[in-house]
Amino acid sequence: MSEQEKSSHPKEDKVSRRDFLKMTGALAGAAALTQIASLGIKNVQAGHGEGGEHRWGMVIDINLCIGCNYCTYSCQAVNNLSDDMRYNVVTTETLENGDEYFLSRPCMHCDDAPCVHVCPVNATYVRDDGIVTMNYDLCIGCRYCEVACPYDVRVFNWYEHTDTSPRVPSFGTPEVPPRPRGVMEKCTFCQHRIDVGLERGMVPGVDDAATPACVVACPTGARIFGDLNDPESAVSMALEACKTPIRLREELSTSPKVYYLPPKTAASTEGG
Repeated sequence: MSEQEKSSHPKEDKVSRRDFLKMTGALAGAAALTQIASLGIKNVQAGHGEGGEHRWGMVIDINLCIGCNYCTYSCQAVNNLSDDMRYNVVTTETLENGDEYFLSRPCMHCDDAPCVHVCPVNATYVRDDGIVTMNYDLCIGCRYCEVACPYDVRVFNWYEHTDTSPRVPSFGTPEVPPRPRGVMEKCTFCQHRIDVGLERGMVPGVDDAATPACVVACPTGARIFGDLNDPESAVSMALEACKTPIRLREELSTSPKVYYLPPKTAASTEGG
């Protein structure tokens, strides 16, 4: 990329009239969906899977997360992302009593995903196993999904993927094909690992080669992955053991498949 191109990077410019119209259109679409839902009319979306044998989910134990960002770095390496493109974000949050904790936020892989509803070309869709994924060949870069996502986990690709991620090889090597410039990107629970692993008789969440890179890279075991349809899976048992698992923005009825085990100080406060 030339110096002239870098100096005119879209992220640094003011919002253009075209970008404003795009955002306005996305918000209007989201508002229309809300109105439909309020009328009790079921929205039939071609981008939703029928529901299969597996339903993949993740549990993140806030008590074990140390904010090392290994989950982010491994994700960048596997997906060959630059440092300004992060599918997974770790932030520092504060409880009401002043205690700080780390919140790791990948795609929530919602059962009722707003990003799927607003996509005009069905480039974003839900697989039968519940993974919210992308068809990059269909994506037109309208960014409606980015505006609709209440978790801010969508990333727009401004560049051609020509450079190697600075997280390679320390945190892994690229495992997926490069995406074209001008499309939306996101966490896919490392679906490529899951699919190949199942073909080879592996168990996602148990065998590292079939498990999302962020889970494998976590040095404290703060991330647990597995099949929510299997009561014997580690992810199901973790949820069963925790009486108060939480999901972000549950009031939106998106039904995320990423659960959090709350800070013990918070749980004890709620219980006492």
